[in-house]
Amino acid sequence: MQIKKILEFLYVLIIVVMAVGTVIGKYKSLDYVLDNIFGAWWFCLLWAVGAAYGIVYFVKQKVRRPIIILLHLSFIVILVGALLTHITAKRGMIHLRQGKAITTYITKEGNDEKLPFVLLLNKFSVSYHAGNMAAMDYASNVTLVQGDKKEQYQISMNKIYSGYGTRLYQSSFDEDMKGSYLAVNSDPYGIPVTYAGYALLFFSLVAMLFERKGNFRRLLKNNAAKSIVSLLLLFDFSSAVKAQTALPTATADEFGKVLIVYNGRICPIETYAIDFTKKLYGAKSYKNFTPCQVLTGFMFWGKEWMNEPILHIKDSEMQTKMRLNKYTAPSTLFTRQGYILGPYLQDAQEQQGGMAKQILDTDDKMMLIMNLMQGQSLKLFPYIAPNGSVDWFAPTDKLPRSMPKEQQQYIHSILSLAGQLAVQGKIDMVNELVQKLQKYQYRYGGVIMPTSTEITAERIYNRFPFATILFICNLTLGLLSVFFLSKPRRYMYFRWLMGLSWVILTFVLALRWIINGTIPIANGYETMLLLSWLIMIVSIFATQKILITTTFGLLASGFMLLVSHLGEMDPSITPRMPVLNSPLLSIHVSIIMVSYALLSLTFVCAVAFFCTRNSKKENIKHINTQLTNLSQIFLYPAIATLGLGIFIGAIWANVSWGNYWGWDPKETWALITFMVYAIPLHTNSLKALQTPANFHRFMLLSFLCILMTYFGVNYILGGMHSYA
Repeated sequence: MQIKKILEFLYVLIIVVMAVGTVIGKYKSLDYVLDNIFGAWWFCLLWAVGAAYGIVYFVKQKVRRPIIILLHLSFIVILVGALLTHITAKRGMIHLRQGKAITTYITKEGNDEKLPFVLLLNKFSVSYHAGNMAAMDYASNVTLVQGDKKEQYQISMNKIYSGYGTRLYQSSFDEDMKGSYLAVNSDPYGIPVTYAGYALLFFSLVAMLFERKGNFRRLLKNNAAKSIVSLLLLFDFSSAVKAQTALPTATADEFGKVLIVYNGRICPIETYAIDFTKKLYGAKSYKNFTPCQVLTGFMFWGKEWMNEPILHIKDSEMQTKMRLNKYTAPSTLFTRQGYILGPYLQDAQEQQGGMAKQILDTDDKMMLIMNLMQGQSLKLFPYIAPNGSVDWFAPTDKLPRSMPKEQQQYIHSILSLAGQLAVQGKIDMVNELVQKLQKYQYRYGGVIMPTSTEITAERIYNRFPFATILFICNLTLGLLSVFFLSKPRRYMYFRWLMGLSWVILTFVLALRWIINGTIPIANGYETMLLLSWLIMIVSIFATQKILITTTFGLLASGFMLLVSHLGEMDPSITPRMPVLNSPLLSIHVSIIMVSYALLSLTFVCAVAFFCTRNSKKENIKHINTQLTNLSQIFLYPAIATLGLGIFIGAIWANVSWGNYWGWDPKETWALITFMVYAIPLHTNSLKALQTPANFHRFMLLSFLCILMTYFGVNYILGGMHSYA
């Protein structure tokens, strides 16, 4: 018993130290906590002592189940691998210049370390998304010389060089594009041992769900839970603006179909108009004007629209200014993890600006308007250069000499001509000009033009506030369903309505996927949609035997959608940062979201338990007796998917950044969450949790870890994983 108490104390102490470390890092720096907490000798000793006591207690318990032995052994192997990395790994940075041979690299401590080969930079290049607005990839073409052997390699984002016990990662570049920075990582012992531990963890977590004598299979034998087996295998118009100072709705709508390069991608100008109106007024439309009418109003009737009270300033905006400063000195951002943020910082800021609502002060709003009225932001005109590349230009841009004079004249005059005709009321002629502009774009846009399906998807997405409607409907239906718990036949209607809500949300996610061409999991808004989607599908299957699950699903999914609505998280759809263009990202985020969805349902089970345990109705009592089993059934696959998600995320970090674990707040809190939710799986050792009330109390408190991991890190602690 003494060993058990010491082990419990050490387990809790490790969790507390990690949590406190992330808070200290907020006010100090990640480097500070790496030196003084997470990388300190006493923290390593704390893990070692905890592991030793864990082994002793495990042996004394005489555990004979192979899967459980392998599961716990995997943690020991991972800890050994982490220790080897901490002791033996070497990390640093190489600065390459074209034609200059490099034989050493600079370590984090500032020392020169010899490379096992000679390295030369042949060329550094950046590839861009459509319109040359956003970087798609960074690549260094290098020659590696080892003895008489010469080889050429291209090192780019998510494509590393590995050989001679050394790995090279693309990190940054010089402003003249003739130099490149590569991160160096040499960890020949820690990585293979850690990966072996990950493999054991992967196998044992999956096997735990299928083990015949395991607790999970035992719980599934309960008649109330059989129905979810298959699920667990899935995954007024009073404006001073007169009528003649705005285009008719139909004409403005047609203008909205014109394409523009905005946020690093080609999209309908309607999307830009919506963002423009939101940033000025804080809403999607202004009085009876559509976003495209507002946009064209400022373009063609600028003086009249400048008198409109559209510059809506919130109190918080008077106190807060957020400007996305441009990055100017790539070579100075050497981080503790051994890589440079150089080429990503500007991208990251642009991404973050799309992921959270931009708070613009009056000066920023005036600048936004002036850029529009002068045409600087209207990159509407594609041009195929002699080398085959396609550039997009605004009317005020300096046009290339190779562009025909007639085409240059068209670009400089078309919008001013449209404005003159609009002011004269010659709307038919405006319509003709808009149609000609659309044809011009497809003639000179080349193969990079979006398809009709992509444009239709984006216009549908722009037209309806799907998530807002769904959160209102789901929360309302969830509250109403409580009054029909004693009427099963009528209650089932709520299940079908939740199914309809799930179909609509699926449609929304599909639209975002079609628009951007990538799985919609790149930011907080999209992951909230995915989490709500997963919660509903879990609840739909579980309702076959446990009716109250429908109420769970409607309320929980409605809450997730409400949070995104209140936080105004719906971002502009932008291309991903180059480092995020990895298939491991999609797998990692998807699995983590499955885990969060399941853990959210354990929280709802706990809330339902305490709301209904004193009820005298027999049918409610019957449901109450099933809540603990249901919560445990959700818990097992939740822990398995959370563990797998962390494991895959570590591999992705190692491939992309050269460091599988960096003690970033998001990483640390994911580990804390895993350790906390692993506690109720040990009810044989923790007798207190065998009581349903204590079990559900613990699940209520544990949910705070989810909130901290998902929201607290994003909005409070920050870090490399923050997308608030």
